[in-house]
Amino acid sequence: MIGARLARLGVPAIILERRARPGDSWRHRYASLATHDPVWMNHLPYIPFPSHWPTYFPKDKLADWLEMYVKVMELNYWGGSACTGAAYDEGEGVWRVTVDKGGAEVTLRPRQLVLATGVHGAPFVPDFPGAASFKGPQVHSGNYKGDEEWEGLRCVVIGSNNSAHDICHDLWERGALPTMIQRTSTHVTRSAVWQDMYLKPLYSEEALASGMTTDKADMIFASIPYRVHAVLDVPTYTAMAKRDAPFYKRLTDVGFLLDFGEDGSGLFMKWLRRGAGFYIDTGASDLISSGDIGLKSSVGVDSIGEASVKLTDGTVLPADVIVYATGWASLSDSLGKMTSPEVAGKVGRCWGLGSNTTGDPGPWEGELRNMYKPTAQRGLWIFGGSFMQCRFYSQFLALQVKARMEGLHTPVYGGPEVATAN
Repeated sequence: MIGARLARLGVPAIILERRARPGDSWRHRYASLATHDPVWMNHLPYIPFPSHWPTYFPKDKLADWLEMYVKVMELNYWGGSACTGAAYDEGEGVWRVTVDKGGAEVTLRPRQLVLATGVHGAPFVPDFPGAASFKGPQVHSGNYKGDEEWEGLRCVVIGSNNSAHDICHDLWERGALPTMIQRTSTHVTRSAVWQDMYLKPLYSEEALASGMTTDKADMIFASIPYRVHAVLDVPTYTAMAKRDAPFYKRLTDVGFLLDFGEDGSGLFMKWLRRGAGFYIDTGASDLISSGDIGLKSSVGVDSIGEASVKLTDGTVLPADVIVYATGWASLSDSLGKMTSPEVAGKVGRCWGLGSNTTGDPGPWEGELRNMYKPTAQRGLWIFGGSFMQCRFYSQFLALQVKARMEGLHTPVYGGPEVATAN
């Protein structure tokens, strides 16, 4: 999206992607992966999805669309090209970006560098005692593809957020025997209810019929300050809890640890504050309630044996496969490895609002940290988020990069002045 915005503004840019084809980051995931946000939220700039597409579409459909998008938008896309390092030359005002391009080392010297790798860093796998002794497959959720040979195998999935639920669901469909390890509470919102009670006025077929456009919906959604957003969301999620009370009771009756956020503000604020801690239900919750997906909650992992996982309550679970749905390192960590710890320290935390809630320490900043705006590191931009956020904020990040190219002053409100690249 940011590549398309820059191209339309006449800003020369190269998109680096370590995988071979556009869309491969979706294409190479497990077969049942699909979007959790409805189609009306997920349009790309300039070319919306066809009106006949399903509300929630599968990964391969999206992957092929992204590949088409690169061609039709005529983007300068380097597939099979991994960034192996980046250093900023303060004297010349340029980055020196080293790239492994199909086995050949190439050095690029751009004035602006956009890190558009998502809101998290590398996969995080806890160092559990005994993990090296485990005889079966161990895989992080980010690398999980599913395996037909796992039918009938006992699969322990460590984690209880979106990926953990999706993977447990996928394993059950494959005939495996999944058990979810839930260490802390999770917010759950059924996708149909979230669509009906939260998104419908802006992102729905009914909204389109009433004259709402994607651009107008984005502007309305973005116009609400985040501190106000949290307050406004509480009554909606309170109503959801009441409407879906039987659904939630079935979950808590089997021991599932449920929450609606520390202040009751629900899903979207959890996403903004920490990018985790929730599940948009597409069917796994009913499987947990029915016992088809096993559940061990209020426990952690004590150690791992050759064919077992020992929990902190003393329970020993037989295991043939372990999936670590344990989240990701911080984006700052990835930035530090790509550039230097000094650059990462200068930039500071990325994502989060400073709400002083779990995973989002204060002080309050009022907007997403370091996202879509100049950072403290000259010539560096951080870009990521949902499809809706990327669609909306890509236009403003692209305009700022264009301004830098033209030598215009682009300071940060409330922060230290940032010099132009020129």
